[in-house]
Amino acid sequence: MALRRYSRDTILGFGSHYGTAKAIGVIRRGISDGTIRSKQLLLGERDRLDVVAGREYGDASLWWIVSAASGIGWALQVPANTVLTIPSLQDVAKLLG
Repeated sequence: MALRRYSRDTILGFGSHYGTAKAIGVIRRGISDGTIRSKQLLLGERDRLDVVAGREYGDASLWWIVSAASGIGWALQVPANTVLTIPSLQDVAKLLG
């Protein structure tokens, strides 16, 4: 049996659809309707999304959650001074679990 991408992630719990188009839609809807709490962060000069995710969540591999919430797409590097939306992992896990 093959391991899934986030099967060993202790933060989100053993879901199989994290990082998929379904998850991205759920995250974006949750942010817009207030189901997912979030905060805004201004991206620094040398930051990348994986660096931000590592700092905010303790796991750099969760960069795609910041990307989905911020409407960025699948790029790790985005221009400095980009406003990022950092969603609550607990809220994301509730909706995706």
